[in-house]
Amino acid sequence: MTDLVTGADGLPRCAWGASTPDYAVYHDEEWGRPLRGDDALYERLTLEAFQSGLSWLTILRKRPAFRLAFDEFRIEKVAGYGEADVARLLADAGIVRNRAKVEAAIANARAALALPDGLSALLWSYAPPPRAARPRSFAEVPALTPESTAMAKALKKSGFRFVGPTTAYALMQATGMVDDHLANCHVAGDRPGA
Repeated sequence: MTDLVTGADGLPRCAWGASTPDYAVYHDEEWGRPLRGDDALYERLTLEAFQSGLSWLTILRKRPAFRLAFDEFRIEKVAGYGEADVARLLADAGIVRNRAKVEAAIANARAALALPDGLSALLWSYAPPPRAARPRSFAEVPALTPESTAMAKALKKSGFRFVGPTTAYALMQATGMVDDHLANCHVAGDRPGA
């Protein structure tokens, strides 16, 4: 498989984005697009943490159930969850039932609620300047960066869990803080320099 493929629709896209219909929609419409808003970023941060050790496709396909289970990822609502909610979530076959990740999602909502300027402001403060050009191959795409390492450290200092540098970088990719669509991918860059 090459890093850039032309789909049945004639559009060149990052190869992973052409591997399944679910990925094609996610690749074309969401991944790498700038996303702001505390609840929206909390959802992505939570899903990235749940993805740890699993396929992103698994999480993507379970996202509707996650949204239902976690009250549409409204930070204030999730921050108020107690033991009954933990038990409810651990019994929900529609989501990933991992106690440490469920408890982290709740702790992260509480930590997000305590941030003086909000989650979006904190996360976007670590977005690096746009690259001069998009990567030409996946080999040029890092797993983590100094910015993602600093973001993870700041999140952990604020009480967040399941937010290592690799998870932080995946979040940066997913939410448009970095543009890791490959050169010649049909998805237009939304950040200057992309």
